[in-house]
Parts: sequence; structure tokens; C-alpha cells
Amino acid sequence: MGDQVAYRMDSVPVRGGELRVGVWGEDGPVLVAVHGITSSHLAWTLIGPELGRDHRVVAVDLRGRGGSRDLPGPYGMAEHAADIAAVVRAYADGPVALIGHSMGGFVAAETARRFPDLVERLILVDGGAPLPLPPGVDAAAGPAALEEAIATTVGAVFARLSMTFPDRESYLALWRQHPSFDPWPDGADAYLDYDLVGEQPLLRAACRMEAAVRDGQDLYALPGATPAPLPRPAVFLRAPRGMFDDPDAPLYTPGRAGEWLPGVTEHDVPDVNHYTITLGREGASAVAAAVRTGDPAPR
Repeated sequence: MGDQVAYRMDSVPVRGGELRVGVWGEDGPVLVAVHGITSSHLAWTLIGPELGRDHRVVAVDLRGRGGSRDLPGPYGMAEHAADIAAVVRAYADGPVALIGHSMGGFVAAETARRFPDLVERLILVDGGAPLPLPPGVDAAAGPAALEEAIATTVGAVFARLSMTFPDRESYLALWRQHPSFDPWPDGADAYLDYDLVGEQPLLRAACRMEAAVRDGQDLYALPGATPAPLPRPAVFLRAPRGMFDDPDAPLYTPGRAGEWLPGVTEHDVPDVNHYTITLGREGASAVAAAVRTGDPAPR
């Protein structure tokens, strides 16, 4: 996907401390990249080097995750949007493109709504439009029901946040059982190696459970929610297979993004699931193409 580009880790002052970011590339327009609910900036481990050939890609570790795990709460999309605004101001003199995967799409959308002068356009990667609650989950039951919805949607990847692991191989073994990681995606090794904190035999995932639980409450189409257009042009890239590689259970059914975000341009990325749309080689190529041209189809 391209030649080697410069990469470094950096930090940006935000409320309560410093936000960790990874930066690929040194020249070209700034692109700020935002990861999903339990992830880190290395969700972009394939896409960052490719786009870094002609962009400066600034990928964040959101508050409560990765190198930003010790930043204090509160969490939620509004708080993350304020952090992204600080990142944009630190790296750019004007509005930039935002790219968000999964929950990162919600953060990008919220940033555009709260800070439209900082955003030029949005690339939403299988995230950003309100999700339906899983069957049997009642939003009126309060936060506990929403935590159940998150656990149902994300599965064992969410449960790992309360687990400890005696060594790195044990952590990788959990992911090797995940249907979305068979075959093993090209970007998985770097992504997962960065995800562990602590020392053996008490390694744990970097994402804080309380951050994921709070943030997940902002992802669903709760009673009273209504469709709302985004204030900036947006492309939505849909993975036809879902969190568990199931073609019958995509995270987004066709057309849902356009229903909830009127005016968004929706494209399917063929033969990817919710993870491999960024961590797989073909998915990463399609996302990079969409950033450059607005269309994930190869040219």
C-alpha cells in the first residue's frame, strides 16, 4: 500500500492532561483519525502509512484508551469532540477532514456539529449513524440496559476489559477465536500488541471499562431520537459483514446511514467485516481511496 512514511507518537494538551496521538506523514493536508469504542490509534496501522504518503494523518487515542487511558472522565461524545477540536487546532490552521471508524464515526460527527469551523468533511467508516438496540434490550431500563446492549453488540471484545492475561500469547489467543479475525488480518499484530498494559501475569486491555460503558450510551437510537443531517459533506463506508463476520448481521443494514444522517453518501466496501474494513489490507485500501476520491472503489 505504499512506501514507508515517517511515524511518531505525540501528545496534545486537553482537559486533565495530554491526549496521545500517532502521526503518519509530514506533508500534505491534515487528516484526523478516530478509532472505535475499545480500540486505539493503531486501528489505523495500515491506513495511516498509506495516507501518510500525501497527508499528515493524526490518529488519536481517545480519552480512557491506549496512551490516553489515564485522562480523567467524564466521557461521552461531547467530551471526545472537545478533545478532537484541541487536536485539530494543534496540527492545522484551518478545517480538516475527519475519519472515524465505529464509535469514532460518532465522535467525528459530534465534532462537526459542535465545531463546524474546524471540519471540512467527514469519512465515516461503519459508524456514526445511531444503532438500533439489540432485540429484548429496553432503553427505558436505564444505564444497565445500555451496558447490556453494548455487551451484546461487541461481545467478548467488550468482556475482555474486565479480564487479566498472564502473557501476550493468552491475549492473542482470545482474538484468534474471534470469527472476524479468521483469516488473521494484516493489521492485527501491531494493533493488539499496543492494546495491553501492565506487567505479566496481570496484563489487561488498555481501554477502561467505565469509558466504554459511558460512551456506548451515546451510540443507540433511543426513544425521541430523530434523523439529523450533518453540517459538513460526509461519506459513509459500510461493512457488509458485522462484528462477528456474519453477513446476515451487519452493524448497519443498507440505507440506515442515509436514513439517520440525511444527505450522507453511502458506499459498501465489498468482502469486509466491521474489523477488517480497517485492519484488513483490502478494506484499508478502500478506506484510503475514499479519503482521496470520495469513493472506495479502486481506480
